[in-house]
Amino acid sequence: MAKQNNKARTGAGTLRIIGGIWRGRKLGFPEVEGLRPTSDRTRETVFNWLQPHIGASRCLDLFAGSGALGFEAASRGAAEVVLVENDRQAFLQLKQNAEALQAANCHIENTSAEQAIGVLDKSFDIVFIDPPYQADLWTKMAFALLSHNLLNDGAMIYLEYPAKHDLPDLPSAWYLLKEKKAGDVKYCLFEFHAGEDA
Repeated sequence: MAKQNNKARTGAGTLRIIGGIWRGRKLGFPEVEGLRPTSDRTRETVFNWLQPHIGASRCLDLFAGSGALGFEAASRGAAEVVLVENDRQAFLQLKQNAEALQAANCHIENTSAEQAIGVLDKSFDIVFIDPPYQADLWTKMAFALLSHNLLNDGAMIYLEYPAKHDLPDLPSAWYLLKEKKAGDVKYCLFEFHAGEDA
């Protein structure tokens, strides 16, 4: 997460890509309510989990925010990454970062996650769900992904939520593979088994 003193002083923050072709590159992000970049340590763990699945994958970052997860996936070999961000200021920064990285495989959409799920016409191998905590959208997004057939069989789904909360209600076709806690955050990795009851 961004250093709080730096964020308070500048009204913005920076994050660092930790692996892949853009390793070490720094990206800016604006101060937007609910935007909490996934920490370096957590990202390192998550992408160690995902490394066998990243190459040539199609990824969806539903609440892109700073782009920490989406750009990390692209840096590590994802064939295509769709980053969805509702906030205009954060969206414009994502566009600027994508141009700076010359990230031709990253497509950035300025819309809500719910609207994006309704119009996306391709399915995904990896999905990141890390919404603003106060919005409480984990369950809604999980079932929307299923109802719109946006998950390939065996898709990996990353979920981040407050450690003080219980695990959100999720489809029974999602199998918990990994789970960790970092400070006041819990993060999990699920695998989707197609053809099983939601």
